[in-house]
Amino acid sequence: MLAPQGVLRLGGNTSEFAWWKAHVTLDEPGIVKKYGVSPQSIPDYLALVGDSADGYPGLRGWGAKSSAAVLAKFIHLESIPTDWREWHVNAANASALADTLTGERDHALLFRTLATLRTELPLFEDVDELRWKGPTSTFDEVAARLDAARTEKRRPSGHRGSSAPLLKSVAPR
Repeated sequence: MLAPQGVLRLGGNTSEFAWWKAHVTLDEPGIVKKYGVSPQSIPDYLALVGDSADGYPGLRGWGAKSSAAVLAKFIHLESIPTDWREWHVNAANASALADTLTGERDHALLFRTLATLRTELPLFEDVDELRWKGPTSTFDEVAARLDAARTEKRRPSGHRGSSAPLLKSVAPR
């Protein structure tokens, strides 16, 4: 699980977070004091408010205060009633927030997925596995599937000269 901008969850089942920008470690009460939600709600919080560092916008109108007020009571997105009158929290323009959440729930769930650190996926055994060793034999196939730019094989001999080749669209006819 990740926390807002620059906050990292410390390993295992702990509720301790390291806020690397300020060199501070926050426990669960510290997270609640700083963000207004428990650590288990942090991905839901980020889904609502967004996270510019990770490139997802959150939901229109959902700021830190309204997100914290609603999630402090309901913990997770799925628990938030669609009818704002059932919320009984201090959130500005709750009816508009409820409309936005109802219309954008799929985006909110996607943003929460993006805000959740996956620890069950095997990445690598040793950091040396990350070393670039050049393209593999499947590079051209993968590049074609990704609709990447066509690769050009270098000519073993011949010098192109100092000027760059002309583009077809500006070449003399």
